[in-house]
Amino acid sequence: MIDASGNLLIAKSDKELHLIPKMANRHGLIAGATGTGKTVSLQVLAETFSAIGVPSFLADVKGDLSGIAKAASDNPKIAARVQDMKLTGYTQRASPVCFWDLYGEKGHPLRTTISEMGSLLLSRLLNLNEVQSGVLNLVFRLADDSGLLLLDLKDLRKMVEFTGENRDKFTNEYGNISPASIGAIQRGLLVMEEQGVEKFFGEPAVDLMDFMQTDSQGKGIINILAADKLMLSPALYSTFLLWLLSELFEQLPETGDPEKPRLVFFFDEAHLLFDNAPKVLLEKIELVVRLIRSKGVGVYFITQNPLDINEDVLGQLGNRIQHAIRAYTPKDLKAVKAAADTFRTNPAVNVEETITQLGVGEALVSFLDEKGIPSPVEKAKIVPPSSLIGAITDEERKKIIQRSTVFGVYEKKIDRESAFEMLQKKMELQKAEEDKQKMEQQHAREAGKRTRQQKSKRSTGSIILDDLTKYAGRTITRQIGTTIGRQIVRGILGSMLNKR
Repeated sequence: MIDASGNLLIAKSDKELHLIPKMANRHGLIAGATGTGKTVSLQVLAETFSAIGVPSFLADVKGDLSGIAKAASDNPKIAARVQDMKLTGYTQRASPVCFWDLYGEKGHPLRTTISEMGSLLLSRLLNLNEVQSGVLNLVFRLADDSGLLLLDLKDLRKMVEFTGENRDKFTNEYGNISPASIGAIQRGLLVMEEQGVEKFFGEPAVDLMDFMQTDSQGKGIINILAADKLMLSPALYSTFLLWLLSELFEQLPETGDPEKPRLVFFFDEAHLLFDNAPKVLLEKIELVVRLIRSKGVGVYFITQNPLDINEDVLGQLGNRIQHAIRAYTPKDLKAVKAAADTFRTNPAVNVEETITQLGVGEALVSFLDEKGIPSPVEKAKIVPPSSLIGAITDEERKKIIQRSTVFGVYEKKIDRESAFEMLQKKMELQKAEEDKQKMEQQHAREAGKRTRQQKSKRSTGSIILDDLTKYAGRTITRQIGTTIGRQIVRGILGSMLNKR
């Protein structure tokens, strides 16, 4: 709902609590335990931004946000809430929606290339350690230096294989390449393929401008990412959203402080972004969140507990909706106190006590005022959404997808010549050359062996001939000696006998 001054009515206590469009890109937080109303608060914000011409992007992790595309039905509970809050301007209406899906099942396929994702985010996706991440970064550097396009998983897999097989050639220029790290990367890529992640990488890559559209009536398009299946791979979910946020930061021009955001980005299940994130990644997240508001983008984190958010990032979230936190253990009580400390105090509200007693649809609310200063915290009720609470039918979703302005743009995947094909040819030529060299070496060895055999035969024949000659000479000599000896003996004896 929008008041006469253009501010967004989000909640109401004994007074109306408005989110000022000019301050909406200063980021925000929606927190609270499961079942306390976070999803409805997100829905109210998204459709209210849409009403003033601001597109948004959000992930539907439970599969129940598609109802934004359909006007609310007659619901007794909503009617009672409207009457109780005295909302005179409430109307039932649908908002323009565009559905997306990394798997291409419940929305337009959403892809990017391996090169655009980069080695830092892929290292997190592959769960690599520091040494393995360094080798993956080296693979990217080698691909860039060689002019090889890394578009999809098969490109990266082939590039890693090529690097591993030729690592000795690259050591002097790029440093040591561990076979163990190559193996770890290859195993990680196999796991990604088994999870169906290869559908996310390739072309045509998504154009971020397609997230920043308005319809014919000037309402901002609400881009809804089907994330119920995606949540089965938490690392992929958080890495993708972080990539998308980083791309917005890098591609959008500076806008200063616009009258309203160019885009509002909702990051549901935000704790996944910070779980086990290395320091270098946390630093990048903080940098992006801190600077992206100058690009006209507001980022809103949705999580169960404010402590799930990195402290440096939490300090930059000026607009806050805090639903109930259930406190049953000392750890829970500590979380309650920490959440209470993030609000600007209000003498009329005991935050620590109230935060555990809030009902469904109630929240502690604090928005930035015209000067960018957080307003004192108020206990309030969130206004009911104008659109349907819950999911639409598969048939209704299908019709919306087919009517979309981007229908047909991303549905067919393109596989142009890239690193895989180029390296395949290069490795085949390299193998053919190696086979040729091996054949030549084999022929040379065989020729040498024949030559040695021939020499050996000639040498053996000479030796045998020499031996035969010597043997024959000795035989003849013995025969001659024996004959002469016999003749001499006969002559002597004959002479003696004749004398007789």
